[in-house]
Amino acid sequence: MMNRPTISERIFDWSNGLLLMLLMLVTIYPVIYVLFASFSDAGQLMAYKGFLWKPIGFSLDAYRNVFANPMIAKGYGNTLFIVIVGLAINILLTSFGAYALSRKSLKYRKPIMLSIVFTMFFSGGLIPLYLTVNNLGLANSLLALILPQAVNTFNLILMRTAFEAIPDALEESAKIDGANDFVILFRIILPLSMPVIAVMLLYYGVSHWNSWFYAMIFLQERSLFPLQLILREILLQGEASSMAAGASAGDVAMLSATLKYATIIVATVPILCVYPFLQKYFVKGALIGAVKG
Repeated sequence: MMNRPTISERIFDWSNGLLLMLLMLVTIYPVIYVLFASFSDAGQLMAYKGFLWKPIGFSLDAYRNVFANPMIAKGYGNTLFIVIVGLAINILLTSFGAYALSRKSLKYRKPIMLSIVFTMFFSGGLIPLYLTVNNLGLANSLLALILPQAVNTFNLILMRTAFEAIPDALEESAKIDGANDFVILFRIILPLSMPVIAVMLLYYGVSHWNSWFYAMIFLQERSLFPLQLILREILLQGEASSMAAGASAGDVAMLSATLKYATIIVATVPILCVYPFLQKYFVKGALIGAVKG
């Protein structure tokens, strides 16, 4: 028979549950506030004080102005290009590197791995990176945001460990049938590693979607700006006023607050919609890549 929980254990469970609920509320409330504020009337929102639990004077004016701004659409297009092309390059090159490093027959495997791990702790810095990108002719190009981050060391190690967990017998059987390394990788290893591939898509995809710093460093033409860099301008440099087309000076001051909230929602919702589809693979993939060293 199972022992019934004692009073102290019940108190601990309830206290732990209450603490987690409070942490969840503290974490999710800023998102709820931004969402409700984006649908609120600008004038009523500025006059309102206290917690926000629903839109104040429901209005879609902020979203109309956001989608009327051509830079938002252009930023979306640039960001989608970076995410799609970047993910294809990331997964391809990371898979190649992980497959090679997971083969026990690879010569100088440990020194190569040590040199790769070394880059996790020491890097050349921003100036050498800028000079390298500039000398390669990638400056002021979207490729400058993709190629320098083509392979992440942590993700490479995670995928390599997942590949090592696949039984060697599968590879040996494929080689007996005449399969080469490309056939083994694409028709055996990768199909058996879908959980870790999903984790890679999530890690790399979120990194590309949220990236704005390297865009600020390498890009000069506004037509190349990704969505997050445009969002940064709106939040930090007062660009929201330029989006309130046809509004008076007083209306611009009120609309700027809701415009910022609406822009945050527009820039955040797409990546949030991806999480539910990858969640079932996430824990399994991360654990598979972390079991062996």
